[in-house]
Amino acid sequence: MSVACDANVLLYASDSASPRQVPSQRLVARFAEGPGLVYLFWPVLMAYLRIATHPGIFERPLTPKDAQANVDSLLSRPHIRTPAEEPGFWTVFQRSAGQQVVRGNLVPDAHLAALMRQHGVDTIWSADRDFRRFDGITARDPFA
Repeated sequence: MSVACDANVLLYASDSASPRQVPSQRLVARFAEGPGLVYLFWPVLMAYLRIATHPGIFERPLTPKDAQANVDSLLSRPHIRTPAEEPGFWTVFQRSAGQQVVRGNLVPDAHLAALMRQHGVDTIWSADRDFRRFDGITARDPFA
């Protein structure tokens, strides 16, 4: 079975000021250990790099070097996958949105849901409740 991981889990794991750091670190360590496939889609990794190094968001931001080292550590694992959009993505995105109006903060979530569908992944670990809005996607909140 394969799962996806959202940026918020990676961010909490790196945020020393967060009370969610320890449970997030445990989950990320479990993902890193394997052997199950874990999908870290590129939009998730780019969001992680953007937010983890941003002094206006993180109380103690990571240096770009440290944030990139965290990504390198995960990507070095043979069971971590980082696929991108494939041909036909736009159609999958539109179907993923369904009858919802996808705008604002829901756009990156719909993007990720469509990537998951395109690559056969139905479960995402995330504290973002918006993923529950997408049919066929199971959102598992590591803090619930």
